[in-house]
Amino acid sequence: MPIDFSVDPLTLAALAVVAFVAGFIDAIAGGGGLLTTPALMTAGLPPHLVLGTNKLSSTFGSATASFTFYRRKLFAPRQWRRALIGTAIGALIGAVIAQYLPAAWLNQMLPVIVFACGLYLLFGGTPKAPLDSDAPIKKKWQLPQGLGLGFYDGVAGPGTGAFWTVSSLLIYPLDLVKASGVARSMNFVSNAAALSVFIFTGQVNWLLGLTMGSALMVGAFLGARTAIKGGAKFIRPVFITVVLGLTLRLAWQHWYVGA
Repeated sequence: MPIDFSVDPLTLAALAVVAFVAGFIDAIAGGGGLLTTPALMTAGLPPHLVLGTNKLSSTFGSATASFTFYRRKLFAPRQWRRALIGTAIGALIGAVIAQYLPAAWLNQMLPVIVFACGLYLLFGGTPKAPLDSDAPIKKKWQLPQGLGLGFYDGVAGPGTGAFWTVSSLLIYPLDLVKASGVARSMNFVSNAAALSVFIFTGQVNWLLGLTMGSALMVGAFLGARTAIKGGAKFIRPVFITVVLGLTLRLAWQHWYVGA
């Protein structure tokens, strides 16, 4: 059943501001949870509500960013049907078994994995595939990619957008803008799927989630438009900065504080 938790109006307003900034950043490079998750924890939200409430607000932001990329013809759902299905299934499974899965080893490895994504984009260059929504996309890797990253987002979440961006650049003929569109769209699917599980188990604070979600939508809309307009030259440094920040937070959280 739903769990009650209330905050004062000033705290609610502060969380909305954080959510707006997170939505803007997340639409460009991912990593919005770098801000929203600790903000919810700092506000005193019980740990068992943090993930569910964050998923609710994140779903609003990822939906807005995903739709913006779709309208600009930078993401074609018909080409990614297997990835979409795999992501939904993986996220559902991950969210269901998250409470039973020993995640200590994964938490220790997260900073290394996320940092590797940043290094790839920093030194590996940026692909310059044409922005053609009809360009052929390989099908065979979509299902395992979706299952794996969807499962991870359901279990944990930090860095999912970065993983989608980098893995898509490696596997498919995409440039950074289209890879960002894929990442935002898959993030929406995994967020929505995992959210359904948290709603079913009553682990969502609706007031906080809807307030932050509304602010995330505005930030995500502006962020997506800025990313599309700025192209790879704008996305790349933002992506690398976010990844480095996420790496530092995860390393501090799981290597030092959690030691």
